[in-house]
Amino acid sequence: MAPSLAVYVGALAAFLGAVCLIRPLRRLGLGTRRRAALALASGLALAAVGFFWPLSLTQVTVPTTRLDAFLPAYQAREEHSIMVHASAEQVDRALRQVTASEITFFRTLTWVRRLGQPGPESVMNPPERQPILDVATRSGFVKLADEPGHELVLGTLVAAPRRVPPSDRTPEKWLALTGPGYAKAAMNFRIEEIRPGQCRLTTETRVYATDAATTRLFGRYWRVIYPGSALIRVMWLRAIRTRAERAPGAEPR
Repeated sequence: MAPSLAVYVGALAAFLGAVCLIRPLRRLGLGTRRRAALALASGLALAAVGFFWPLSLTQVTVPTTRLDAFLPAYQAREEHSIMVHASAEQVDRALRQVTASEITFFRTLTWVRRLGQPGPESVMNPPERQPILDVATRSGFVKLADEPGHELVLGTLVAAPRRVPPSDRTPEKWLALTGPGYAKAAMNFRIEEIRPGQCRLTTETRVYATDAATTRLFGRYWRVIYPGSALIRVMWLRAIRTRAERAPGAEPR
């Protein structure tokens, strides 16, 4: 999180410095061109530090989830959770039925990610009224594990040295991709029943790059996309909660 924050804070400072080089603004504390130049230089330096900050490898030593079993080592990770007043069955059903149109900012953020290009159907360009998980598994994601009411794990490739044909999109072949040039991503949705009618829903995303060069390239990409990625997942969890809590028989809040 901190390196991504440095990228965006630095970029903002550099932008304001550049503007104030043309027209100094005392309200921003940049009333002289000397101060504006300092803000520009400092902002660029801060953004560069965040952008090039190296990723480090983390290894799970005691697996406790299905995600641990499929991607125990990773260089990038994010995790978010939310409390849902519904049964595990209702949460699981909502998880599988929620659509892109129900996830606030989803279509806007994915439009930005693909730079406004239309592209084929995918999780980055999903139909509005189809379950987002169905779209994902049709367009490159592999269902690695599925324990209804407990944990669902999906895998995909962020980077690959060659195209992987649909026939190779199986859990076994996904695990076997260990050569250089791959960046493997796995995400899960985990449901924990706290008490009858109340669950904790968690989603975790991990990325593992198979060599140093790919790790460096992915790290720069990760620093830029992390805030949007985190926001999508938070909104995704909220959409699942809304759908689950509106289900007949859900626990009132």
